[in-house]
Amino acid sequence: MRISANFDGGNIEVINIDKHDDIQLAIKPDFGGEFYQWFNFRLEGAVGQTYTMHINNAGSASYPKGWQDYQAVASYDRQQWFRVPTSYQDGKLTIEVELECEAIQIAYFAPYSYERHLDLISEVQLHPSVSLEHLGLTLDGRDMTLLKIGDGDEDKKNIWITARQHPGETMAEWLVEGLLSQLLDGDNPTSKSLLDKANFYVVPNMNPDGSVRGHLRTNAVGTNLNREWQTPSLEKSPEVYYVVNKMKQTGVDLFYDVHGDEGLPYVFLAGCEGVPNYTDKMAQLQTKFVASLQLASADFQTQYGYDKDEPGKANLTVGSNWVANTFKCLSNTLEMPFKDNANLSDPFVGWSPERSIYLGEASLLAMLAVVDDL
Repeated sequence: MRISANFDGGNIEVINIDKHDDIQLAIKPDFGGEFYQWFNFRLEGAVGQTYTMHINNAGSASYPKGWQDYQAVASYDRQQWFRVPTSYQDGKLTIEVELECEAIQIAYFAPYSYERHLDLISEVQLHPSVSLEHLGLTLDGRDMTLLKIGDGDEDKKNIWITARQHPGETMAEWLVEGLLSQLLDGDNPTSKSLLDKANFYVVPNMNPDGSVRGHLRTNAVGTNLNREWQTPSLEKSPEVYYVVNKMKQTGVDLFYDVHGDEGLPYVFLAGCEGVPNYTDKMAQLQTKFVASLQLASADFQTQYGYDKDEPGKANLTVGSNWVANTFKCLSNTLEMPFKDNANLSDPFVGWSPERSIYLGEASLLAMLAVVDDL
């Protein structure tokens, strides 16, 4: 029996592995120790044997409510991910697996590796409508890459999409993969119409350092990037600094910041109704965008989500709020679950990469519905 997390995005600490039915583990915190919840490790053992793993520090994780009704994901081939029996009691998260092969990978959600991220960038650059721009380097020396899609016509609208400010929210990059696949499909009438009217600027991974390090929420120095947009710095948050500067060059007519929520088992939007510069036009665009996304995807709903900020009191350090207030544009944070979507449950896979990909495709339909009004 062996447990390892010595790979891209890996995270687990082995406390005791003497007994197959009482394995003691712990999640390693992000740099600085403020956040942790993401885990991702490989278990090797005997086929047919049942292994019981206890994550002892789950009770003091960043979002303990996230463990309620939660099931961990696992994969033998790292392609198809399924849920495994998981329970939470007395501050411990217990995962049970009967091995069908000698090795299995277990994670908080289906990982989106840095290697796959690089593959995605390399693949889309082959399309004639795509160009790459190097924005700068992260604190660990990784590339911040912007995908520019369209002909750059200054009369067109500018749509910005970012994902994985919080690196453990891997469903966000799965969504971007699906969105890009459809946007670059020359036979897709939705995409052709959108590209006739808009240029797209896409950052598939805002936090590559945190992703590789196996962080839940922060970058290499423990900074929560989604609290840096008002005053980003090269010392703490170069990732946001580069994107903000580029946005000021291009302008923004629609912003879509993609995330995952640990606690709520739903897909929902968090709008920007509370920013000081909120206008009637922004409110009308929001209403139309929400209604269009509801039609485009049965996974999306409006009953459950975050409380709306009071007028003028939104936190402008948050990306979608800062962009909305600065550019007076349609701006949203999209949230997907780590668990299952309670409105359309799937006990075997729960919320999954595939469902994230489909939601990315649906997002284009909602963008098309509002692009003429931006």
